[in-house]
Amino acid sequence: MTDAPIRIVPYDPRWPEKFERERALLATLLNPWIAGAIEHVGSTSVLGLAAKPVIDIMAGVETLRASEPAKAVLRENGYQYAEYKSDIMHWFCKPSAAYRTHHLHLIPFESTLWRERLAFRNVLRRDAVVRGEYEALKLELAKKYEFDREAYTEAKGPFVARVLEKHARPERA
Repeated sequence: MTDAPIRIVPYDPRWPEKFERERALLATLLNPWIAGAIEHVGSTSVLGLAAKPVIDIMAGVETLRASEPAKAVLRENGYQYAEYKSDIMHWFCKPSAAYRTHHLHLIPFESTLWRERLAFRNVLRRDAVVRGEYEALKLELAKKYEFDREAYTEAKGPFVARVLEKHARPERA
């Protein structure tokens, strides 16, 4: 699988609309497996934040095992499944790894990962200082790891953990 290079672009006011269109499609496709909301997460969900121009979507499912059949339905509708962190999510990109417009994460609803992703997004939405620090970090890491998405994502981890510890503290189940 050939990965697209990491490219950070200025905020695009069309991102929420792109999410809403995809959310409507996914609500229909994933109806048998949805156990919670379909959320816009990631940097494209934060007004004013520069981001990779890829809409990140998180859909709450009851369990990963129960949502296995969703993989076939999503493949038939343009999503490519990848074995990435398969112990905590089903991860997809659309239309391909080389050209991505959407990432979809099927995650157990109300799991720790679910709550942390929403908490981090919400801190970024309300705290301009944290948002600016995160944007600067992303720009720096995108240059350093232009062709290594996994390293780029992993390198953001300590920042995310610090923000969650300081600002969010999602409740534990």
